[in-house]
Amino acid sequence: MPELLYREALNQALREEMRRDPRIFLMGEEVGFYNGAFKVSKGLLDEFGVRRVIDTPITEAGFTGVGIGAALVGLRPIIEMMTFNFAILALDQIVNNAVKIRYMSGGQLAVPIVIRGPGGPSRQLGAQHSQSLESLFCHIAGLSVVAPATPRDAKGLLKSAIRQNNPIIFIEGQELYSTKGDVPDGDYTIPIGRAEIKREGTDVTVIAWSKMLLLALRAAEQLARDGISAEVIDLRTLKPVDYDTLLGSVRKTGRAVIVEEGWEFCGLGAQIATDLYRRAFDAFDAPVERVTGYDVPMPYARHLEQQALPTAERVIEAVKKTLYR
Repeated sequence: MPELLYREALNQALREEMRRDPRIFLMGEEVGFYNGAFKVSKGLLDEFGVRRVIDTPITEAGFTGVGIGAALVGLRPIIEMMTFNFAILALDQIVNNAVKIRYMSGGQLAVPIVIRGPGGPSRQLGAQHSQSLESLFCHIAGLSVVAPATPRDAKGLLKSAIRQNNPIIFIEGQELYSTKGDVPDGDYTIPIGRAEIKREGTDVTVIAWSKMLLLALRAAEQLARDGISAEVIDLRTLKPVDYDTLLGSVRKTGRAVIVEEGWEFCGLGAQIATDLYRRAFDAFDAPVERVTGYDVPMPYARHLEQQALPTAERVIEAVKKTLYR
């Protein structure tokens, strides 16, 4: 099983799917001649040409709308946002067109579109480029949201997303592109809507996604040295949530900590905690704890940026709080 960078796994998924189906095309800022801002589309222009790898102006609402129109006439567009911070400019297209057309047409029209790109804070990009917006997209009825943390999952989930017939938001952690991991040879997919236990444990369930999974696993390693066994679950698909996997784990451990990079108020973790309480209240031996980014615009200064984001130490503190230590 070869080891690939996260960006290489995504590139493989795009290349394999574009070879499989000539209706698939990629469109976005600098995806072609520049090979993508994060080199995810490296080499695709050379192989597939300018009709299927399309560089656009800086017009997120415009090229997202073009993609929706293309999907309506039978093509299968992949729209790359240079960063999901810029997807804010295309919210009307996403929310009022891509998501609602199938519903409002009584199922007569489908919009098979994947909107993908980097999300979440990176290093010293400032307040306007360092936002975790997954809760915003999860709020929209009819929109699926995927956020893989590993190269294997990134490839398998992107291939599944491309084959869906409904719009999907596919968020790639901006600081994950240079991480490495094993990726199976050949064609494989990972089902949308299925979480995965990345580390078995018995004392507490730690739920995370995207870059926060790596943080949770580091915390679990440190907790193990203190004799605490943390089960770490990678949510992978943020909507729909795989509650069967989450409930199976919390019924075993009796405790849960949810780790997310975004702001606390109205965060996705609040919804997950509510649903866990609603479905398995009697299973809990302690309240669900949440570890989130602080409720401030992201500072530019590096030392302040680090203070605004979740840390392994905060995860450890939350876990020990659930254990009354």
